[in-house]
Amino acid sequence: MRQKELRIALVCYGGVSLAVYMHGVTKELWKAMQASRSLWSGDADQPGSAGVYLRLLRRLEHGSNLRLRVLTDIVAGASAGGINSVFLAQAIHSGRSLEPLTDLWLECADVDVLLDPEARPWSRAAKFWATPLVSYLLHRPGNAVSASVAPETREEVREKLSRLIRSRWFEPPFSGIGFSRLLCRAMMAMESTPAGQPLLPERHPLDLFVTATDFKGRLETLHLHSPELVLESEHRLTIDFHAKTPAEGGQTLAPIPELVLAARSTASFPGAFPPMQMAEIDRLMREKHGVWPERDAFLHRVMPEHMRRGEIDSVSLIDGSVLVNAPFADAMSVLRDRPAAREIDRRFVYIDPTPDPAGPGARSDNRVPGFFPVIFGSLSSIPREQPIRDNLEALERDSREKSALRDVVRALRPEIEEAVDKLFGHTLFLDRPTPKRLANWRIRAQQAAFNQAGFAYHGYAQIKFSGIVVTLGRLILEAAPELGLPNAAPIRERLFAHLEASGLDRMTSLRDTKSPAMISFFRTHDLAFRIRRLRLLARRVTQEWEDEIDVTEQDRDHARTAIYKALALYIEREPMDALGPEFPELARAVFEDPQAVLDHVGRQHGLMETDNRVDELLADALAAMPHALRRRMLLAYLGFPFYDTVTLPLLRGEGLTEFDPVLVDRISPEDCNAIRRGGSRETLRGTEFYNFGAFFSRAYRENDYLWGRLHGAERVIDLIASTLSAEHALPQRDLHQFRREAFLAILDEEKGRLQADPGLIEGIRREVMAL
Repeated sequence: MRQKELRIALVCYGGVSLAVYMHGVTKELWKAMQASRSLWSGDADQPGSAGVYLRLLRRLEHGSNLRLRVLTDIVAGASAGGINSVFLAQAIHSGRSLEPLTDLWLECADVDVLLDPEARPWSRAAKFWATPLVSYLLHRPGNAVSASVAPETREEVREKLSRLIRSRWFEPPFSGIGFSRLLCRAMMAMESTPAGQPLLPERHPLDLFVTATDFKGRLETLHLHSPELVLESEHRLTIDFHAKTPAEGGQTLAPIPELVLAARSTASFPGAFPPMQMAEIDRLMREKHGVWPERDAFLHRVMPEHMRRGEIDSVSLIDGSVLVNAPFADAMSVLRDRPAAREIDRRFVYIDPTPDPAGPGARSDNRVPGFFPVIFGSLSSIPREQPIRDNLEALERDSREKSALRDVVRALRPEIEEAVDKLFGHTLFLDRPTPKRLANWRIRAQQAAFNQAGFAYHGYAQIKFSGIVVTLGRLILEAAPELGLPNAAPIRERLFAHLEASGLDRMTSLRDTKSPAMISFFRTHDLAFRIRRLRLLARRVTQEWEDEIDVTEQDRDHARTAIYKALALYIEREPMDALGPEFPELARAVFEDPQAVLDHVGRQHGLMETDNRVDELLADALAAMPHALRRRMLLAYLGFPFYDTVTLPLLRGEGLTEFDPVLVDRISPEDCNAIRRGGSRETLRGTEFYNFGAFFSRAYRENDYLWGRLHGAERVIDLIASTLSAEHALPQRDLHQFRREAFLAILDEEKGRLQADPGLIEGIRREVMAL
């Protein structure tokens, strides 16, 4: 059976109270991952909409011969979308329930709950002198409430808005520490739920990015021609988390205070909440009688400049979507070098609750915007809207390049396989590989590739050499922030100068394929080459395979297991942590003694010893394979130097990793018409009062959350179905039936919880039954 992974990189926008809608969408992605986990582990049927997704995945197996795994392994968010991102990533990593976040949004995302107790008007007579002004603003003809809020909710909104306006002036009305307490309470409630298995495969990476805005900023160095150095204030800040999925559930993605800090910072809405400062999180930990031993290490990682200057206590973080509302770039930064055990369908999915083609300031008339439109429009919309065209064009350009390079590799394959076949076709023991023979064949094939490359080899060797030095420079800079360098360029130049003085001259030594200095350097430090080689082998056996009568899927699965076991031996040597606790001290002395750093890296990586272990793994695996599979594997493995010589320069030194295009999908009310047409105008209530509507009414929050789940279900089913090729596509009647089942399952799940509007569930149910 053909196997494939649908890998989703999720981007959650800021959207003020429409975060409740986005939570409903992310909940369906979470349930789709639960269904996928059940499919691959052989668990029993899932309840609710997860059960519908499980039946859909089984339908793909039996009807289209495709075994699909659904993974969300990259999550990025801003503002209230950042809160959804933090909780979703925690649920994916820990295997725990996302339900506590639902309770947080429905029960606590209300202005009366968020209002700082010290800011509340203590009676209806408080600020009595402001009452006529407030009444005029809220009742005058054409006022914001009458213009943007449904008639049945206007009095509730006016009452809560009156309390908000009559709260303390010239200070944020909402409580910062109160917000942190709510986030912490929801996170701890999640921790108390039963832990299932994580929703990603063991050791698979999970990356979380949450944007914040450093209000005071920090100085960053720019390198110019004249003057050489310029200091510029940088206010963008990404709080990132990276982890490998554990074997068992129940383990947190990061310490809870770090996750609370990220969620609190990204959603610190300007003017509504006070800026997030470290004293607030420290106070929260004291209240909870908790310890946070990783505090300084975490702050050194996410705010190194402030920690280095001793200014961490004065840092003020505000809403991340002020500057970065759609953090595509962060999510794109981790696409490279992700493990793949089967065919990949990579998607970027972004949730946009209110796409507005005319822009946030558009109006249907020519009147000058009034008081509330200007204030709330500028705070909630204009700063949070920036085009994502550049990011999407970059993804499209990258996908085009990958497709072109994949075609290059396929075009090269017959010629390369013929060259390898000629080189080894008469080798007596080719069908009986041993570790020693594999090593000798590999060296022989590499020399042949270099000889046939001609003058192009020098450029290839330069790129390999520079790539190694760039990686070493990055590792040294990461290990030694005390050097106070703006980037790794000075470290790279020092390494280049030292290597040249040691006999490895870029202009001469690299031209000679038999240069002892060059051979020794590459054998000791070229980790990336080894990883690229095994990735090509994995791709060959997983995705680009001709039908062989004598080769079964089980044979290929055994081959994949051996390849990824070997690949893991190299990948675990990539991080800075693999270089041992003494590496930072050596890194700090890189300018005085660069050779000590190089020697230490070489010893810790132990690549030649690892090569021997990999040869043993592959030799055993090859010996157990059918002849046809063994031949294909050897042609790819021994032919890799030929591929690498051509593709590495084309990839600007990034190497032969994944050549799969990245596709982009949007989830928005405007794209979901299965139940009701009209987009957000006809379905959402949080769009009222300049996207603040759901903060004034539980009925609005319940409505938007429910529609988020329904729209999420519609688009999740579309995403799963779109992984099929055209010849195996599901009939529209089947898709229609799966959508209908999912809608009804969601309505059944929520009928006991959503009670603010008694007609909500049954009204939508009648629409679904009429489909």
